[in-house]
Amino acid sequence: MKKVCLLSIFLTINNIYEIDSNATAFETKPFEKELETQGTIELIDPVTENVVKTFEREDYRIETEFETYLKEITEWVHSFANGSETKIGYNKPIILDRIDEDGSIIKGKSMVVINEKELVEKIVERLFTGGKIELPLLYIKSGYDAEDVPHLHEVALASYTTYFNGANIGRSKNIELSSIAINNVIVGSGDIFSFNTTVGPRDVTTGYQEAPEIVRGKLVMGIGGGICQTSSTLFNAIDQLDVKTIERHHHSKDVKYVPRGRDATVSFGGLDYRFQNTTGIPLLIKTYYSRGSLTVQIKTSKEYADLFKYELRN
Repeated sequence: MKKVCLLSIFLTINNIYEIDSNATAFETKPFEKELETQGTIELIDPVTENVVKTFEREDYRIETEFETYLKEITEWVHSFANGSETKIGYNKPIILDRIDEDGSIIKGKSMVVINEKELVEKIVERLFTGGKIELPLLYIKSGYDAEDVPHLHEVALASYTTYFNGANIGRSKNIELSSIAINNVIVGSGDIFSFNTTVGPRDVTTGYQEAPEIVRGKLVMGIGGGICQTSSTLFNAIDQLDVKTIERHHHSKDVKYVPRGRDATVSFGGLDYRFQNTTGIPLLIKTYYSRGSLTVQIKTSKEYADLFKYELRN
């Protein structure tokens, strides 16, 4: 009986993942009584070797047809990997590399992504026996070649400038610090840029000062006020290349430094500005700060610029 149920399980997985919608040879049915030998399942982080999740027998909740249970497990794995409104997901965003003042590369961190389909299959395989499962992790590196780095400053593909009152010391300092944080960042082909991940926390320990910021349609004082001008300037520069916007939010009140609807408000731990480099070429973010203005340029090598312009024409 147990062997029949196992075969039925794997045939059902094939159906769910569209390997062959007509492959089912056994009728799936309630099988709670068939799992008398099931034990504890532990999910293990392969890097730290820590147990990140334990499934006890009572957690399995197999009370209906297997398709229903498989759907629940699939949804749980997706939430575990990507997070929800109340929980941070296991997946880690890429921390992009940047170019140091001497031209060397300051390495970031690869994107870490759980292979959700594989994890679901591994959990199902362990339903009868229990045991340890290493999380199937994918490490995604930045999409550029090191030999391209010395040339990424050659051509400006896009540029945008915004202006502000340089007499407002706190706000000016916040714009300066956040513009330094995104300066010389390499956004490889296919990479996802996150403003919050790149800039990091905005608090007094990182040098940010109190300045006016918009909260629920009103101007209030807050640490880091003004950095949305940096994210908005970046958006208006990179958007000229028609990249894919993944996340962007408007202020609850119109701002004066960009046209209406062209802003990108951010809040560390909350609202973010994220885009994916869909140009097919590596890009370099350059910022130029002065007392009263901020310019963001998107650069690449002459070779890549010619390729990009050719693709646009064709």
